[in-house]
Amino acid sequence: MSTTNTRVAIPSKGRLRESVLDLLAHAGYSRRSFDRMNASAVVEEFEFIEMRPRDAAAWLSEGRLDAAFVSTDTALENEIEDWPSIELGFSRSDLVVAVKDDSPYHSLADLAGKTVATHLPGWTQRWMDNEQVSAKVVHMGGSLEGVCAVGMADAIVDLRETGGSLLRNRLRVLAEGESCQATFAWSESAAEQIAPLTLRLEAALEARQTQYVMLHLPADKVADLSNVFPGLASPTVLPLAGRDDLVAAHIVVKRANLWSKLGELRAMGATGIVALKTDAILP
Repeated sequence: MSTTNTRVAIPSKGRLRESVLDLLAHAGYSRRSFDRMNASAVVEEFEFIEMRPRDAAAWLSEGRLDAAFVSTDTALENEIEDWPSIELGFSRSDLVVAVKDDSPYHSLADLAGKTVATHLPGWTQRWMDNEQVSAKVVHMGGSLEGVCAVGMADAIVDLRETGGSLLRNRLRVLAEGESCQATFAWSESAAEQIAPLTLRLEAALEARQTQYVMLHLPADKVADLSNVFPGLASPTVLPLAGRDDLVAAHIVVKRANLWSKLGELRAMGATGIVALKTDAILP
């Protein structure tokens, strides 16, 4: 690339943008740098460029970007789903085929010779071809549910988050395609330049799932911690001043597991339990 800075696309608007900026802030990049940006901003060694995820995926596939925050569906459409990437765990949805509630279609095979509207014509055509369904795929840029509800399209391929929009338009799911979420993807040729960013993103994502726990425990119960938290790495054990019967144990555990295990910790004689948020976890 001709530019000095490594180019990274970030969402230009919407909930995905907010989630990405929160993650970048967690990873140590100043939120103010992005709040005040005018199309692009240089933050440390990266040039962050505002762009719609579907456009970002297209430019990434063309080699004009080094990396981009996209989503599974846009990666599939641009055939970069096998590129190096990190799943971010938010903006989850499913790609589905939907038809009218009262339609006579009950499988993808029933769509042979029918019209399917979608934002993802490339991936939809490949999916239909793979299922040996000869359907006419129509590319649309706006809302899809309406064209199916009024009968202009026999089916749509769209993202389903909660399913509420399908219900409101009296549509039902005919088939499920791929599970989707926000992702951070990059080109192999830019892996070295992107490495500092991916390291910080992975550390922030891992930290979001964990908590740092400090507690006092009878010395002969330390080994039992691995029974409460299977897979636990060796805890840090420190002596307590003036106490031979108790030690201080420091552990890092999955956030989802901690609350359900408090009773077991108490039963082991644990006291002074303190749980702290972690900022970064590096294996």
